[in-house]
Order: sequence, then C-alpha cells, then structure tokens
Amino acid sequence: MSPPPPHRVLMTADTVGGVWTFAIELCAALAKYDVEVSLFTMGRLPDEAQLEAARAQPNVRLVSTGYRLEWMQDCQADMVESGRALLQLARDVRPDIVHVNGYYHAALPFDAPVLLTAHSCVASWWRTCRRDPLPIEWWRYLNWVSAGVRAADMLTAPTQSFMTEFQALHGRAKSARAIWNGCDSSFFEPGPKENVVLAAGRLWDEAKNIGLLCRIAGGVQAPVFVAGDDLSPDGDSAELGGLRFLGRLSRREMATQMRQASVFASPARYEPFGLSVLEAALSGCALVLGDIPTLRELWKGAASFVDPDDERGWRDALNTLIDNPRLASVKGAQARDRAQRYSAAQMGQSYFAAYESLLAASEIVEAAA
Repeated sequence: MSPPPPHRVLMTADTVGGVWTFAIELCAALAKYDVEVSLFTMGRLPDEAQLEAARAQPNVRLVSTGYRLEWMQDCQADMVESGRALLQLARDVRPDIVHVNGYYHAALPFDAPVLLTAHSCVASWWRTCRRDPLPIEWWRYLNWVSAGVRAADMLTAPTQSFMTEFQALHGRAKSARAIWNGCDSSFFEPGPKENVVLAAGRLWDEAKNIGLLCRIAGGVQAPVFVAGDDLSPDGDSAELGGLRFLGRLSRREMATQMRQASVFASPARYEPFGLSVLEAALSGCALVLGDIPTLRELWKGAASFVDPDDERGWRDALNTLIDNPRLASVKGAQARDRAQRYSAAQMGQSYFAAYESLLAASEIVEAAA
C-alpha cells in the first residue's frame, strides 16, 4: 500500500536572489496537488512586492525572518538561531517533507525526509569567478555544505551540468535529480519591441559579469538598460558606467521591460540556471548569453553564445541583432518556443513526484526497522 501523498511542506528560501522567485513559483504550482507550504525566509525581511506575491498564494504561510544567510559575513550565530527557529516551526507544522533551499539547515535533525536543492554555492562560484582556491575563511561554509549533502535524503539541482559540478566539489548525495526550474508563462509575454538591450540580476555579483556590458556599451548601437540590485548585502556597490540603470524592479515592472526589449543580454560567467533568462525568453527577447555549460544545456539552438571575456564578440553579437530587427524577432520566437519546456507546472509535477518518492522510501525504511 502506497503512503498518502505529501500534504504539508516546510520550505526555506532567501529574499535576496532568484531562490525567492523559485520558491513562489513552486508553491503556486504545488497548490494543484493540495500541498500547503510553510515558507521560512531569511536574508532580509520581504519587501512589499514579495509580501504581495506570498499573499497571492492561498496555500502559503509565510514566516519571515531577517537572519543572515550562510554565505554572508558574520553569519554563524544567525545560522544557529535560524536553525533553532526552523526546528521549532517543524515541531509546530509537522511537515511531510522539509524542502531546504540552503545547506546548513539540511543537516538539522528533522522528523521528516529532507530534500535539498542546490541553486548555487560559493565553492563553484569562486572557482569560476576568482579562478583560485577558496580561502580558509570559507572552510566552515564548505563543511556546512558537505554536511547538508550527506544528511539530505535527496539532492536536486536546476541543471545536470551544475549537478555534476556540485557533487564533484561536495560529494555524492544519497539520491540526486536534476529538475529544471519553471516559470508561469502567463505572466511574461511578447509585446511591440523597441530597439534596446536589457540585462538584469544582482549587479554587484561578479558572476553576472555586468562590467563587460559597461565596457562595451559605447559601441552598441542601441541603449543598454540594466535592472536589479546594485548594492550587495554587505554594502558593496556595482559600477554601472555606460548603462542606463533602471533600479530594482518589481516582477510586474520587470515583465514590462522585457515585453518591450528586443534583446536580452546575460554575459554570465557562472549561472546554474538563470530565471531572468527564462523570463526574457518567455517575453520574446532574442537571447545573447555567456558561453557556459549550464546555459548551453538549457538554450542551445535558441540563443547566441559568446565567451564571457570576449568584448568584441559581445559587441558584434548585440549589434547584429540591433541592426536586423527581423533576425531579432526570429531569435526571440525561438527563445520563447524553447522556454515552454521550463513551465511552472512541469517543475511542480517533478517536485511533487520527488516528494512522493521520499515518502515512499521513508515508509520502506520504517517498515524495515
């Protein structure tokens, strides 16, 4: 006899990056399966747009905190305190599944199966962006990651490319699945296009490589707009000379910008998935992307790829599309067609199946005990 389907999920998320969007999209998709989610957030308190997004999901109970994340400076005390709060919440909620979108908390003694999603990690980021060994001050973080991987009942990642890299760095999990991220396509749609280039993301993050766009903007035959946070959680700011800065936009505002832009540029050096790329593709933008394994896995045949260090190549690729709106329109249609693979519904179905698998395995273990 199969176990009852998962009904209560305790999920963690942060509010300073793409994990928030992932969590909200997944919660909405899980509503179809009558799954209630207690969403425990960290990093900083949600802004009004994030609160509105959470309130729009009737199956979500939001538990907001300002605890520091495990990759932030001076975070150790916050990790301990957030762990205590999360365990207490688990005792109150009694979830069927705990879905952790970080690493430290995956090793806590929960009374339910734990699914750990690896969205990114400092070790792989550092190897790609800094190209030298991770400094000793990050070793505690590395221990947290490896402990989480060992403890979790299942590991997921948004691409097979990143899953392979991640497990090579941190060890093999008991069970692993690559599950593509997804997005509700009804929120993003093409509109009348303007001859502009758009970029988006955490602008202070070296992985996004926004500095390249600053350096080539003067040679691009159209305005280059950029949206996102220019101030890091530790107070560092991004230099955005040559670009037209739109600031941090709500999802609705971002959808408007993508609807109008003919080209979306992401010269990323490191990008395990890239939700903003997916949103731009759904909006019919022609994609010009950093030539890295994860983005090729997702968008080969539906985007132009340029080495993240090739300034001339980036300038030429953007100008080719700007100078030929018909080509940009064709490329945008190709991107939108590919984006249909990465639906929120498909993501929800895949994660619900993973939850069911964990419950079934847990019941077998209990029966054998």
